Amino acid sequence: MVSRKMAAFAAAVLCALSGPAMSATFVYVSNAEDGDIGMYTLQRDGSLKPGERFKAEKPVMPMTVSADKRFLVAAVRSKPFSAYTYTIDRGTGALKLVGTGPLAESFPYIHLERTGRYLLGASYGGHLVSVNPMGADGRVGEPQQVIPTARNAHAIRTDNSNRFVFVPHLGTDQVFQFLFDEKSGRLASNTPPLLQMKAGSGPRHLIVSADNRFVYLLNELTATVTTLALDAKSGLLSEAGSVSALPADSKLQPGAPRPSPGRNVDNDIWASDLHLTPNGRFLYAAERTSSTINALSVDGATGKLSYIGSTPTEKQPRGFRIDPTGRTMVVSGEQSATLSSYAIDGSSGALRLVGKYPTGKGSNWVEIVSFD
Repeated sequence: MVSRKMAAFAAAVLCALSGPAMSATFVYVSNAEDGDIGMYTLQRDGSLKPGERFKAEKPVMPMTVSADKRFLVAAVRSKPFSAYTYTIDRGTGALKLVGTGPLAESFPYIHLERTGRYLLGASYGGHLVSVNPMGADGRVGEPQQVIPTARNAHAIRTDNSNRFVFVPHLGTDQVFQFLFDEKSGRLASNTPPLLQMKAGSGPRHLIVSADNRFVYLLNELTATVTTLALDAKSGLLSEAGSVSALPADSKLQPGAPRPSPGRNVDNDIWASDLHLTPNGRFLYAAERTSSTINALSVDGATGKLSYIGSTPTEKQPRGFRIDPTGRTMVVSGEQSATLSSYAIDGSSGALRLVGKYPTGKGSNWVEIVSFD
């Protein structure tokens, strides 16, 4: 009879002989004009291996992934407005359609809160936010709450405690502040219910620091990034500073909400997305008119941002993502037939092009899912 010590020793030897557990990282890109989602495997050197494309409908745009990485949800912005839920195969990255569910409006941004039981959405054209329940099987149910807000709600995100929700409004230069009950999935206005930002800035997207002390807000019409301090008890935001994400010699001018007749859009600022490296040292913002990714350094203690530099990228970059290791960035361009993959220098934040890879028409949203 084999003793426990001998069995444990044998298991350790087998583990050593077989090597470390394999990990896989998959990249998903929604192709609005083709109505599908492209999948890629991220290689160790930062290159991408193109894989299958999975059917949705036109135009499929924003996506979100559940915290447990079981599901990817994509929103289709044509009637009937729908959420498509897919399971993610941990070994191959393949998506399998679970089903579709109704959405209250056309959403440029959706977000699965931490428990994965509720899908939050913000509608630019509908001027509202909503909450849909999501079952254990991933199916999205009928909207349980629809709240009219203000003009051009452009994103919606929880903080890291899952108790507070923030919604930037491009048309009124405001960030709405909500309380979130993760048991019922209901939103309620905080007090005060909103934070007024600088007129003409156009709040668009935001991201929360890992320590939950700061919210970084990208302003579409000025390409500035505003640092907002987050009070952990009240869930209220206060402005702590703002910096331009464009180089000092940029010829771009402050923009206007689009479509906007009478504007020279070729010179309008048109910022689109922002993301932090996992270690919080660097923040990147995309600008569509100049087709650039712009890097900022982050002071973790104060939240202060400082401009580093600008990198040309795919034409009209709508979305991008940084992988969980913080070593690779993948960028899509709505007017480009390729994706770009970049290696991120951990010391300087500089981007080095690794390669370009074929994509569908109107590619915009990027998600990266890594399995250990």
